[in-house]
Amino acid sequence: MQTNPLLSAANEKLRQDNNKLTKRIIRETANAIVDYNMIEDGDKVMVCLSGGKDSYGMLDVLMTLQKRAPIKFELVAVNLDQKQPGFPEEVLPNYLTNIGIPFHIENQDTYSIVKRLIPEGKTTCSLCSRLRRGILYRVADELGCNKIALGHHRDDILATFFLNLFYAAKLKTMPPKLVSDDGKHTVIRPLAYVPEKDLMAYAELKQFPIIPCNLCGSQENLKRKEVANMLRAWEKESPKKVWNIYKSLSAISPSHLMDRNLFDFVNLRPTGVADEDGDKAFDADTFADYSPIEEEDSDEDRIDATTSQSDTSHKFQKIINIQKL
Repeated sequence: MQTNPLLSAANEKLRQDNNKLTKRIIRETANAIVDYNMIEDGDKVMVCLSGGKDSYGMLDVLMTLQKRAPIKFELVAVNLDQKQPGFPEEVLPNYLTNIGIPFHIENQDTYSIVKRLIPEGKTTCSLCSRLRRGILYRVADELGCNKIALGHHRDDILATFFLNLFYAAKLKTMPPKLVSDDGKHTVIRPLAYVPEKDLMAYAELKQFPIIPCNLCGSQENLKRKEVANMLRAWEKESPKKVWNIYKSLSAISPSHLMDRNLFDFVNLRPTGVADEDGDKAFDADTFADYSPIEEEDSDEDRIDATTSQSDTSHKFQKIINIQKL
């Protein structure tokens, strides 16, 4: 029986594309962990699992990094069952048992609370989020977790930035790492560098058992949808444009903005000393040009394990050779 050469070539290309996708997601997650020192030796990380593509992808990648990194950290998957009608409560326990990770299912009827307090047709996301956050902080305490990992990705962070910019007149977004409201936990977003389209493709590749959120029915946050559509249009026009906007969030020049709390404009005086960070309003424009896809590496994934355990107790950058991950 002869093999169709065209079919074989197509299958090989698909295999290579899937391999690049996997390596890219792992590398960008490791990049974020390193840049913000998200995970340290001895940490116990509560991985919040909703049943959506993002949290499944986050758990999968963190399990991969856990196996490869020469530091020790624990993972425990946590799902909040909000008692939505028709929620398939057996899906997550079965999946988590099969992949062999410790997990906890927290049963709390926040669905009834939200439906009782929010008028029909109004956005439920804000109240639902606050209720979930308080419950998850408590569960983290009970499980002895010092880190809480959320599955927000690059597009979530960008969309939040533009929502604040357009509708709240603030330069603000979701940070990759912060201290929780109660001051007891570190909240991390390991997927901060990963675009949503990669997570969609990864979920399809891995065949995660996706559970849709039906709490809101067909309700959508129209402003967030509007911003998401804008970003998709920009990315279609030029992917680097969206990445450069994202990178700008970590390249701030307070003296070239207008926030008097970040920079002392009131007492600003000439010093008589040349300053390369001074007024550059009339300088020639220079534009960054970045895309993680251009960092694809054909070498095998590897982790630099030459550093001693004592030297790697608190910094991932001493462990992972990111460019080869």
